Amino acid sequence: MPKTAAVNLEPIRRQIGQLCQQIRHHEYRYYVLAQPEISDAEYDALLRELEALEERHPRLVTPDSPTQRVGGIPDDAFRPVSHRVPMRSLDNAFSREEILAWHQRVMKGTRGAQPTFVTEPKIDGVGLALTYRHGLLAQAATRGSGEVGEEVTANAKTIRAIPLRLRGDAPRLLEVRGEVYMTINAFQLYNKRAADMGEEMFANPRNAAAGSLRQKDPRVTAARPLRFFAHSYGAVVGSRFAAHWEFLQTCRRLGLPITEHAAHCRSIEEVIEYCQRWEAQRDRLDYEADGMVIKVNELALQGRLGMTLKSPRWAMAYKFPAHHATTQVLGVMPSVGRTGTVTPVAKLKPVACGGVTISSASLHNYEEVQRLGVKIGDWVVIQRAGEVIPQVVKVIDSKRTGEEQPIRVPTRCPECGGAIAKEKEEEVAYRCVNPFCPTQRVRRLIHFASRRAMDIEGLGEVVAEQLVDKGMVSDVADIFGLTKPNLLALALFGDKKAENLLSAIRTSKTRGLARVLYGLGIRHIGEKAAMVLAEHFRSINRLLAAPEDQLCAIHEVGPVMARAIVAHMSHPSTTRLVEKLREARVTLSQEASKGSKMLHGATFVFTGEMSSMTRHDAEALVRQRGGQATSSVSRHTDYVVAGANPGSKSQKAKALGVKILNEAQFKKLLRKRWPVVSDQ
Repeated sequence: MPKTAAVNLEPIRRQIGQLCQQIRHHEYRYYVLAQPEISDAEYDALLRELEALEERHPRLVTPDSPTQRVGGIPDDAFRPVSHRVPMRSLDNAFSREEILAWHQRVMKGTRGAQPTFVTEPKIDGVGLALTYRHGLLAQAATRGSGEVGEEVTANAKTIRAIPLRLRGDAPRLLEVRGEVYMTINAFQLYNKRAADMGEEMFANPRNAAAGSLRQKDPRVTAARPLRFFAHSYGAVVGSRFAAHWEFLQTCRRLGLPITEHAAHCRSIEEVIEYCQRWEAQRDRLDYEADGMVIKVNELALQGRLGMTLKSPRWAMAYKFPAHHATTQVLGVMPSVGRTGTVTPVAKLKPVACGGVTISSASLHNYEEVQRLGVKIGDWVVIQRAGEVIPQVVKVIDSKRTGEEQPIRVPTRCPECGGAIAKEKEEEVAYRCVNPFCPTQRVRRLIHFASRRAMDIEGLGEVVAEQLVDKGMVSDVADIFGLTKPNLLALALFGDKKAENLLSAIRTSKTRGLARVLYGLGIRHIGEKAAMVLAEHFRSINRLLAAPEDQLCAIHEVGPVMARAIVAHMSHPSTTRLVEKLREARVTLSQEASKGSKMLHGATFVFTGEMSSMTRHDAEALVRQRGGQATSSVSRHTDYVVAGANPGSKSQKAKALGVKILNEAQFKKLLRKRWPVVSDQ
């Protein structure tokens, strides 16, 4: 039989390549330059032509093709991602005087240099870090805690403003940071369609962006009108920038959208004038902005100024005054938090405030209700300054009719019907005292499984809610009795996912007493206090029997903490829980390992990015060996451990003569404490 002639795919490959190039060009014109050259219908036609060609020739589909924006959620979706450089928050200023005070600190810190500034609107969106390797989008992660975010690559790829491939000559690695947001017009249209179809509406554009970015199905995210602006970077390899303004222009060249309202200002007076101009016309912006971000432009001066524990010294946010509106309180609903705290939330007559329709507002606590004198039926002034739930700030007494009704503290929990009371008369908060309240149960379960507690990967919010709703888990100890058939009965669980979660649960049993104590969620007891208690008592039985005076004798434990520990440990439900954990063979002791006190009395400070462990893990290793990990360098600091891109702490250590270790020296020190000489 004659052989079938081989099909020459090269012309088709070229045609697909040309279509991809055309589509990327038009996305760049639309999202980056805001200068579209074709209509939406013409763009859609190009995309359909590409889809048809790729469907006939699937071997020619490339990962960065515009058709590959929507795919399945991979197994590692929403897994924790440690940021190379923490995504810091900014200090705030609320007046011209506070901007000038910040400028004086900058001038002092730059020691006579004359910085320029970049000023841009502070978009009220959701922080996102995009990692490009050789120009291709490799990972997207949410801001999260600033140190650790969540993997959302599949969903980020659906946002057409985010290029899958950078234009031109891209750096070998670029981690660019920005905000995912929804324009006000798009938000209003989306909510209108949702209302027409009887679907849930979003409270505001930021809420809409956050909810859309964490969808299990990327097709849902793709259907939401999300946009993206780049504003900074965390890491870059293969390129250098001398100034922030240069970085922004590079973003535009690479195809990454930036705000068109960024300005390069030569003086602080120019900065203030620009801030005041946008404060007066912020309603002209097509996105929510709650202020202006001001940054020192020169990167060398940024490095000289350095960071505090929470914020860069070279940047700040000037916050616009809050939006206000007047509306009526229609009712008050109590809301139950993770620790059982009951918060009153005012249900309002819907009112427009800062471009968003407000129908609820926080009253914080019942003492605040009394202070404001607010009643059901009152007309009130509400304030919105970027919060998801605005605040009631004032009652309009002149509008009272005499028919207003007082707001009373509920006596029963709205979730479980349990009693509500103050634990101490001097406290402000009322709490649901039922330890088996379903709402508290879910949140306690999530906390117990969290990374810094038992680190049970795969047991997140959705799984926790299902386990409680189906009655499979009544307390955290029930996790250890789960079986594969239990998990397969839950939504989105298959064999592999069930086996992975059961394996993570088994592994967590050996975490040790400190992690268990932190996971129990004892009031006032954080991660460090849990470690101190575990190191001191060594077993759960000794801690259960400890009176307040014995706890107060521990240097790091004060009277408030001691009372909270005794109250928690003496509760009958805790006794039952500990017995169930013991039966499940969970380690309830803290073994004294060799060298556990090898760093006793030594104080460490960590700066920069470590390659083999997170900063949090390194600090935990120090504490396990009897040392202390603090956030600031002083003459009492014994060692500063400097990873890649160290900040000002390293410079301060050199000035004070504190020993500086690199990561390898630190690990050597952990193995055996020898005198170490810094080579930096």
